[in-house]
Amino acid sequence: MKIKKYELYTEKQSLNFKSKMIQQLKFLIFIIAITSLFNNPLKAQQMATSNKELSIKDKSIITISSFTAQGKLAELKQQLNKGLEAGLTVNEIKEIMVHSYAYCGFPRSIRGLQTFMEVINERQEKGITDLLGAEASAIINDSSKYERGKKILEELTGTPQPDKPTGYSAFAPAIDSFLKEHLFADIFERDVLTYAQRELVTISVISAIGDADPMLQAHLGISLHVGWLPQQLREFITFISPTMDKKKAEAAKAVLNQVLITQTSK
Repeated sequence: MKIKKYELYTEKQSLNFKSKMIQQLKFLIFIIAITSLFNNPLKAQQMATSNKELSIKDKSIITISSFTAQGKLAELKQQLNKGLEAGLTVNEIKEIMVHSYAYCGFPRSIRGLQTFMEVINERQEKGITDLLGAEASAIINDSSKYERGKKILEELTGTPQPDKPTGYSAFAPAIDSFLKEHLFADIFERDVLTYAQRELVTISVISAIGDADPMLQAHLGISLHVGWLPQQLREFITFISPTMDKKKAEAAKAVLNQVLITQTSK
C-alpha cells in the first residue's frame, strides 16, 4: 500500500514538473517572439495594419494628407477636426504635415500647419482639450546617416540598394544624399508615425499632386511590403478619390491596378 502511495506521489510530482516545464517553455517562446518583433522594426510596423479595412484614423490620415498637398485649406480644416475626433493626437497630425513636405514642399506643409494651429485655437476656445501625444524619441546613433537611410530604404522596399548610385541619383548625387540622409534617416527614424502610416501619407500626397505615376507606383509597392493589404489599398483609392479631381483619381486607380497585377504575377 505504501509503495502504491509512493508511486502515486511520484507520478503527481512528475506531472507537476512537466506542467511547470511546459509553462516555462511557453513563456520562453513568448519572450523570443516579442524580442524578435522589436528587433525587427518592419515587423513591428506591419502589426499596425492587421485589420482588413482602413480604420477611422487611417481615413483621416488620407484626407488630411490629400488636402494639405493640394492646399485646400477650408476642406483641410474640416478634416483636421474630424481627425482629432477620430483619435489622432496633435503630434501625429503635426507629423503627417512634417512628413508631407518631403513630397509636396514646404509651402503646402507650412500652410497646413498654420491651418492646424487655427483649428487647435478654436477648439481650445470651445473648451476642448485634445490629446498631445508622444514626441519623437531621441535618435541615439552616431553611425552614418547615409547608411542608416540606405538601410531603412532596404527595409521598406525589401530590396538591397546598389553600392553605386544609378539613374537620377548618379546624375545628381546631391539628391541621393538628401533622400538617404534626410528623408529616410531624419524623417523615417522619427517614431511618431509607423512606417505603414508614413507610406499612407506618402501615397495620399503623391496621388493628390498628380503626374508622378512612377513615384506612386514605387510607394504603392512599398505600402504592400510594410503591411497594407490589396483590399486596403483599393479602399484607399475609393476614399481619396472624392478629395481630388477625376483625372488624378483615375490615374491613381490605374497605377494601383498595375501594381497589384505585377504583385500577383510574381
